[in-house]
Amino acid sequence: MTFAFARRIQHAPSSFLGELFRVSSDPSIISFAGGLPSSALIDTDGLRTAAQDVLTTDPRAALQYSTTDGYRPLREYIAARYGSRLGVPATADEIQITNGSQQCLDLFAKIFLDPGDYVGMERPGYLGAIEAFSLYEPAFTAVPLDREGPKPEAFAKMMHDTPVKFFYGIPNSQNPSGCTYSPERRKEIAEMIAGTSTVFYEDDAFGELFFDKKSRIPVKKFIPENTVIAGSFSKIIAPGMRIGWLYAPQEILSAFNTAKQAADLHSNFLCQQILYRYLSTNDLDSHIHRIVEVYCRQCRLMCELFDDLMPALAHTTPEGGMFLTATLPHDLDAMDVFYEGIRHKVAVLPGMPFFVDGGGTDTIRLNFSNADEEKIAEGMHRLVAVIRELS
Repeated sequence: MTFAFARRIQHAPSSFLGELFRVSSDPSIISFAGGLPSSALIDTDGLRTAAQDVLTTDPRAALQYSTTDGYRPLREYIAARYGSRLGVPATADEIQITNGSQQCLDLFAKIFLDPGDYVGMERPGYLGAIEAFSLYEPAFTAVPLDREGPKPEAFAKMMHDTPVKFFYGIPNSQNPSGCTYSPERRKEIAEMIAGTSTVFYEDDAFGELFFDKKSRIPVKKFIPENTVIAGSFSKIIAPGMRIGWLYAPQEILSAFNTAKQAADLHSNFLCQQILYRYLSTNDLDSHIHRIVEVYCRQCRLMCELFDDLMPALAHTTPEGGMFLTATLPHDLDAMDVFYEGIRHKVAVLPGMPFFVDGGGTDTIRLNFSNADEEKIAEGMHRLVAVIRELS
């Protein structure tokens, strides 16, 4: 039988995410390909206690339907943390709870995009965002990155030449590159957007994971009315809980809430209550500091092994987050490295899915958060064997 699928699904790019999760589930493969935080750093004891408390105190309320915008005490917690950590005033009414920050991408695109509308992206950009936006059939315009963020000349040209509905960016520990926007570049971009109808979609999944434990000023600080911030507890608490949020002006949240209600009524209310109980009875900053210290060591080890074992491969040196990018010699193709790597029981992610306009055949992304130091050392030696064999 031939099924009459909608045009949007027929034109959507093929997803590499399913392949990543398949590879990551094979215990014989050392995977640097996925985007998983460390399972060893999930506070299972603390979450178990929080779950027991919720299910003991008022289990029927926790297991009932709830409002679409999310558990208000959790939203108040998120809003207060924006004020204390970043100096950005926020209220619970500006926070919408979602099924991870990935759902923010889908619903935001749903309320903003008609087929043919323009979306600005970093080059390279997060493949999960590219896949989510592509279902709404936009036209992408890509702005190249340098070490400080989107290149100003290219960003200015995009703003002048293209009626961009929104620009999607990850200023903190960008995925896939690992680079962080400089304070000057954040302000420069904000000044170019100010006074326009373009929205800056600030994806801040990694903002808590800087190795120096210092916060960076969000773009929203400069242009609050033109910016939304998507956040997530997946990288700092537990991804399986699927709790993220959107922080946005009321007019945007009203439309967003309508789209979310139609999609799923509300996010997992039991997990929202468990998460809030955990946050209100534990020291989140201390927990994050433990994560950061481990990720810092693992990132530094991976960078040192690149320099020692594969000095011909240029790589980024992240200030935080979970990823770095390496550039392959000109005679190597990233897909060949991927497939040969699987044969050698090491997985890296080819760069092509991160480029909306083609490219990335000479780049690979590596995740350093989900493998301990012993596995990183072994995996990098396996990667050396792959590079030498293909060369």
